[in-house]
Amino acid sequence: MVAIPTTFAADNQRLIVVGLRLGDIAAVIGAGLVAYWTRHGTLAIPDIYWSAMGLAMLLTAIYMHFANTYSYGNIAAFSLQFGKVTVLWGAVFVTLMVLAYFARISDSYSRVWVITWFTFTLIAFGVLRIAVAFQVERWIRRGELDINIAVVGSGEFAARLVRNIETGRGNGYRIVGIYSDSAAGGQAAIEGHPAGGTVDDLMRAMRTSRVDEIVLALPGHDTAQIRAITDRLRSVAANVKLCPEEISLELPNLGYGEVAGIPMLKLSERPLSGWRLFAKAIEDRTISALLLVAFAPVMLLVAAAIKLTSRGPVFFRQTRYGFNNNEFVVLKFRTMKEGESPSDPAVAQAQRDDPRVTAVGRMLRRTSLDELPQLFNVLRGEMSLVGPRPHAVAHNVEYSAAINEYLSRHRVKPGITGWAQVNGFRGETRTLDLMRQRVQYDLYYIEHWSVLFDLRILLMTLFVGFVHRNAY
Repeated sequence: MVAIPTTFAADNQRLIVVGLRLGDIAAVIGAGLVAYWTRHGTLAIPDIYWSAMGLAMLLTAIYMHFANTYSYGNIAAFSLQFGKVTVLWGAVFVTLMVLAYFARISDSYSRVWVITWFTFTLIAFGVLRIAVAFQVERWIRRGELDINIAVVGSGEFAARLVRNIETGRGNGYRIVGIYSDSAAGGQAAIEGHPAGGTVDDLMRAMRTSRVDEIVLALPGHDTAQIRAITDRLRSVAANVKLCPEEISLELPNLGYGEVAGIPMLKLSERPLSGWRLFAKAIEDRTISALLLVAFAPVMLLVAAAIKLTSRGPVFFRQTRYGFNNNEFVVLKFRTMKEGESPSDPAVAQAQRDDPRVTAVGRMLRRTSLDELPQLFNVLRGEMSLVGPRPHAVAHNVEYSAAINEYLSRHRVKPGITGWAQVNGFRGETRTLDLMRQRVQYDLYYIEHWSVLFDLRILLMTLFVGFVHRNAY
């Protein structure tokens, strides 16, 4: 089973910029420490020196941000970068000297340290930018920073779009596929690119290939067709944009963007990207590792109880759909009798007083302790601590056919707990309306995600998420 890459080119570009920002801040502090040690032979630095370095760090971040120093398109241009940071670092020092003069504290600093600090920091800025520029060039040559674009369309409109994108390839854009907007298919090739696939083929290809942007090159007057295709693509983890032929459409409008310099109407965006994606990954790995350590004794006791009271394996494994509709194997403690909880996709949800559930399993289900092995799924990157709960394959097929927005849950990784669960929607869903309500809570979570929201849900799980009347 091949997993879809979860790091996109745009995310890599943003992380490069974030890394350069953090590197500059570290350079200011690090150079100040080295300069002080060089002058005084000790790192017992007085508070007034720390204050100067802290203020310089803040001013550097502000000046470089507003001077657009961290524009990704300029990072590889070393001469432009170094000239700009030299001027800005000089402006930071002038600001510090003016403040020190009016505060009458300029005599508190060693002149040698000040000059050495200024010089060492400037050298550090230069070395950092040489390293970044060199690495970016390597990645560009290997195509790792290219924005992969899939085009949905046909005819002259699609051909014109492809030609314009190809003209802008120096900016790191690459056509990875052209797909027809109808099952009947379109041309065999457009501008030298194979164009025989359909939207369904695109969705299948995205499970194993990285696509950053999906651009619709469709006639603007066919609103119904555009809406239908947009609805189908809401479940994929890529930005979906409309190349405007005419803009008078009643479609979701997230503002305007551009691809290879061509203006686009944004119809759908990945809910987590760039720094937000990185923050959630750090949150998941850190907290799940701590929880595994904390719950290790409990998990060992549960495993022993399962082995001592019933035949069969300790863990139950079942295929579920996760991020980007990609399949993965979820881990849980086995709660049913051997042979009663197969990986059969048609297996029914557990019901009240279900005879398949063991005595230990009933206790595990009531307390949700059977979910603890999913912490390993989180560490492996298949799940998150918080997100829409993953459903069995058969349930996914059933509900995706009945609920239009159901597959939109897969735009983020599934979670061990979620906003729907802490609001009472867990366990057996007897009616389609109950599942619709659960989906609405999941979609609300996706659209309003933040680290604080995740922490709120985890805290609520401690009080309302573990034990529930529908858990059986």
